Amino acid sequence: MAVYSMTGFASGQQSAADTRSQAETRSTPPSRLGLEMRSVNSRFLDLTFRLSEELRPYEPALRELIMSRLKRGKVEVRAAVESNAGEGLREPTPRMLQRLNSLQDHVRAWLPDAKSLSVADVVRMSASEGASEADWSEVVIELAKTTLDELMSAREREGARLAEMMIGHLKQLRALAKQAGPLVPQLVEQQRNRFLDRWKEAMALTDGATLPEAAQDRALSEATAFAIRIDVAEELTRLASHLDEIERLVKKGGEVGKRLDFLIQELHREANTLGSKSAALEMTRVSVDMKVLIEQMREQVQNLE
Repeated sequence: MAVYSMTGFASGQQSAADTRSQAETRSTPPSRLGLEMRSVNSRFLDLTFRLSEELRPYEPALRELIMSRLKRGKVEVRAAVESNAGEGLREPTPRMLQRLNSLQDHVRAWLPDAKSLSVADVVRMSASEGASEADWSEVVIELAKTTLDELMSAREREGARLAEMMIGHLKQLRALAKQAGPLVPQLVEQQRNRFLDRWKEAMALTDGATLPEAAQDRALSEATAFAIRIDVAEELTRLASHLDEIERLVKKGGEVGKRLDFLIQELHREANTLGSKSAALEMTRVSVDMKVLIEQMREQVQNLE
């Protein structure tokens, strides 16, 4: 199963199914439906519709269609009917002119001072009526399905790119964890040698006298406490486990964004612990490099569905 990003864009256009008479068709400029879908990341599915007036009745059907395919993301849907002005203006039909004349007489019977309709008014209302008379019932849903398929393809391509980047970051994190592993025994050995050197210096200051046994026990206790304090074996084990789970989810695909976001938080916690237990510059560098990679992965995961 593929990994889907929440970022994508798709658009489409399609002519209306004309149900008017041939005489009206010859006098009417062709109209078309334009539809756009764009999505960005969001914690939940957030739908926004910006539809022209004649398309508002189709919003529930569009909402149901999108909710059946998408689970997360802020999705904006824009749709409008466009008339091709290059083909000329729509010629008013006799039936429409008769209706306008009757309506004008009715209005002026109550409002004698009302102005008469101009040619521009008649042409504008004719174009508006032509757009509203078009039958978009089948066109809207079919175009929405096609555009939604394109949006899903765009989100899938972006998801594949993000998944590939994440797999690369996982390899780098494993390499850093491999570098951190041998550092702990080296640090413990260095600290042990440092305690032994101090012990020898203390012996030299006593002019050969025997130090109390309690002093020797104290030195050994401090060496043991230091070894326990800087031991990061448990953190490295959990880190490896989280990396394996992230890789499994990425390869599995589907709706993995929220689970990956939780695992990224756990990775960041382990990297912070490595830094807090650091007793050498090399370990600090490893911790910082890990946190940089983890932060990059966090930004990518926030775009996954």
